[in-house]
Amino acid sequence: MDGAYKMEDRTSLVKGAQDIAKEVKKQTAKKVNKTVDKAQEGYTQRSYNRFQGEEDAEYYTEGGNYAGEANEDEGSSDATEGHDEDDEVYEGEYQGIPSTAQNKDGVAALGPTKRDDYKDRNELETERKADEEELAQQYELIIQECGHGRFQWALFFVLGMALMADGVEVFVVGFVLPSAETDICIPNSGSGWLGSIVYLGMMVGAFFWGGLADKVGRRQSLLICMSVNGFFAFLSSFVQGYGFFLFCRLLSGFGIGGAVPVVFSYFSEFLAREKRGEHLSWLCMFWMIGGIYASAMAWAIIPHYGWSFSMGSAYQFHSWRVFVVMCALPCVSAVVALTFMPESPRFLLEAGKHDEAWMILKQIHDTNMRARGQPEKVFTVNRIKTPKQIDELIEIENDTGTWYKRCYVRVRTELDGIWLTFMRCFNYPVKDNTTKLAAVWFTLSFGYYGLSVWFPDVIKHLQAEEYATRRKTFEFEKVKDINFNFTLENQVYSNGIFINDRFTMMKFKSVTFEDTLFKNCYFEDVTTLSTYFRNCTFMDTKFFNADLEPYKYSDSRFINCTFDHNKTGCQISFDDDYSAYWIYFVNFLGTLAVLPGNIVSALLMDRIGRLTMLGGSMILSGISCFFLWFGTSESMMIGMLCLYNGLTISAWNSLDVITVELYPTDRRKQLGR
Repeated sequence: MDGAYKMEDRTSLVKGAQDIAKEVKKQTAKKVNKTVDKAQEGYTQRSYNRFQGEEDAEYYTEGGNYAGEANEDEGSSDATEGHDEDDEVYEGEYQGIPSTAQNKDGVAALGPTKRDDYKDRNELETERKADEEELAQQYELIIQECGHGRFQWALFFVLGMALMADGVEVFVVGFVLPSAETDICIPNSGSGWLGSIVYLGMMVGAFFWGGLADKVGRRQSLLICMSVNGFFAFLSSFVQGYGFFLFCRLLSGFGIGGAVPVVFSYFSEFLAREKRGEHLSWLCMFWMIGGIYASAMAWAIIPHYGWSFSMGSAYQFHSWRVFVVMCALPCVSAVVALTFMPESPRFLLEAGKHDEAWMILKQIHDTNMRARGQPEKVFTVNRIKTPKQIDELIEIENDTGTWYKRCYVRVRTELDGIWLTFMRCFNYPVKDNTTKLAAVWFTLSFGYYGLSVWFPDVIKHLQAEEYATRRKTFEFEKVKDINFNFTLENQVYSNGIFINDRFTMMKFKSVTFEDTLFKNCYFEDVTTLSTYFRNCTFMDTKFFNADLEPYKYSDSRFINCTFDHNKTGCQISFDDDYSAYWIYFVNFLGTLAVLPGNIVSALLMDRIGRLTMLGGSMILSGISCFFLWFGTSESMMIGMLCLYNGLTISAWNSLDVITVELYPTDRRKQLGR
């Protein structure tokens, strides 16, 4: 009996000891969490000194965890603590998203606070600006804790595809211009529009999509703009009319215009400052890869006239249209890959979406830690500063207004917001930066893109001059009873007479007839390229299945002539056309010359500084561009083009990084290519 009482007393004693131990552990955990919260408050007060290069090892250790009193229980947080069945605290189990509604340290605010309803807009904007500065400092430390690893590299390749699509779009027009001029019968006065329409769309698109990225998010804006580009780029390969083709290329350029400003802002918000210059420079290499891809596809596809097909004489799908389809593939690939990427957590924090941003930052941290072989390392951040949200009230007639009125008000409001965001770039303290950067962007874009469009025509002009030196001229020739079934090329007939001649199954290439008489002649299955009849006379002549359209007969007279089953549309042929291969190969070399400049800028960007690299690159590229004036041969022009491209790419990379770093989050997308 006594033994039973002793056993019961011992059991009660053990149970009491366990209860006391549990209570002690609870109190200890609360103290640890309180200490962690205090350490996190030190973000805003001490991070500025960290950016200036001062070491502050007392509150932030190399491993990414906070030191001080919390060292004994490193890595604990409200968001990652769990409890076992004995109510014992352990780390690593997700217990929900931390709340930002609590006052720090769990202490209630003392004294009355002024409600936002009674504050004017200037007060609210001042508070938001202060919150944004605090967030910028804290966000930098959070990104450092998340580390640089698998997540950033995955995003690097996805955004690289979008930047590659931009590089392809720049070169497409220059490559298809000679072929499209012939295929769509573009007059010389209209060829300039085809060369500039894409850049007009890119200019408007950069403004629109950059502003939209601040309203709907970086990822969403990039998805929409890339989808617009891919759709209209694909559609342009099928249209036959010149006006519709211009319209499609305009909207394609409008879509791709958002790629550069949004891509660099999007990627920079996942990078720590010490990684930003180098990795943004490496990202620029995809633009070069896009140029190489476009050059290689043009070289391999466009000259192959046999790849085309036609549906009657009205619809013709030539090889250059196949090239346009192939150039839309990088854009489509980028859209598909972007669907698997998250939104920028920095944008979400600016928009007041704390929980979504925290989850994405935790995803980045966990992805990188698992790749490093440290899956047990937990995300120690449990509260992130979110700027004060200023509500914009929109009055919409929900009851009496029609649906299109509500849509109109909504669209107008969004456009007004984009315009206001753009105008904020001209407010203090970023007004001077905007003016200077806009001038640099304009001059650099004018030189680089101008040369990209102009250079294929220069090569074509130099080749035409050399081709003209081999031209044969025949004057006062009388040709009678001859059957022409071969190709006539690079010839001029002046004051000649053709009597009872047959032109069957043949091609005229760069042939001109001036003041020539054709009597009792027969033209059948004739194809002409750059062939004209000027002030000629046709008597008793029959045309069957020929492509001799009226604009080729300048001031000519027809007497008793018949036309049967004539071909419509312009005829395009690259058979044995060495110049086409040469132009694409030259552009391939010019794009490949960018590679050394990309490597140099990536390695030296953070060492010599952004401004030093920008200024030096622009001076050297300007000097090389000046010597293009003295180019008299193809080899000299090609060499100077390669030199210019190699020198100017460092300026592009520097300017991209400078633009991202000089502007706050809500304004850095408005300046772009």
